[in-house]
Amino acid sequence: MKKIIAIDLDGTTLNARSLISPKTQLTLLAAKKAGHEVIIATGRPYRMSHQFYQQLQLNNPMVNLNGAIIHIPEQRWQLEKQSLVARDLVFDLIEQRQNLGINFVAAENKETYFIDALDHFDEAFFAGPATVENLLTPKNLTTDPASIMLGTTMDNAVQLATSLQERYGNFVDVRTWGGPNAILEMTQKGVQKASGLAYLAKSLGFKQSDVIAFGDEHNDVEMLAWAGWGVAMKNGTKEALSAANDATRFTNDEDGLADYLTEYLGLEIGFSENFQAV
Repeated sequence: MKKIIAIDLDGTTLNARSLISPKTQLTLLAAKKAGHEVIIATGRPYRMSHQFYQQLQLNNPMVNLNGAIIHIPEQRWQLEKQSLVARDLVFDLIEQRQNLGINFVAAENKETYFIDALDHFDEAFFAGPATVENLLTPKNLTTDPASIMLGTTMDNAVQLATSLQERYGNFVDVRTWGGPNAILEMTQKGVQKASGLAYLAKSLGFKQSDVIAFGDEHNDVEMLAWAGWGVAMKNGTKEALSAANDATRFTNDEDGLADYLTEYLGLEIGFSENFQAV
């Protein structure tokens, strides 16, 4: 039975150095060769995930920005879907920055991003440079964005998420990121990785029961619960582990995804000590 294999990136497919290890790469390539659909489902925008899409030699749809963008990269796809947030909400947040304890406001769409000021811009975090054309102004942001990203402090993140959900919860969902950065993301109400996968499964002719999903964080919870078989990483949050059907034996830094998938699909792959195919 052919499967959709939905893979989160950070903390799941990527190791602690934010790389796909040779073993994980070869395992996913073998799954693809066996006829399964490998689908990246990530909170990252495409500009921060394209290298992994290319490394895995994919040519099928992917899910970016936690389900807000569903597309086939570098192609015109008639089933492409974008779920957008009202542009006015962005500028309302900028006005409320100081009151809410927001350090920065950024808006993302499929191909570009905007940030409210350049003096705190981190090129490494945004995976690219920024100029005055990236400033989050009414002149530059002319359309509704797919995602709004907010920076804050660790001790304010939960309270900020609660406040934003109370203010804007009829229109958006608010999620916190895992990891070292206190980041919140806002997407259109009801949009998450699970909704993106449901759309893709139907588009590609798969049933919900045909989907196996791997994840580790808060933004993977709905996807792990929705999939026919949800697998949380050993290093996953308690919320992710509770939502999943099973968990990997090893962490993302120990090729936990590759280990689980090889056994689950009955893949036969030989690896040398350096994890090269033999």
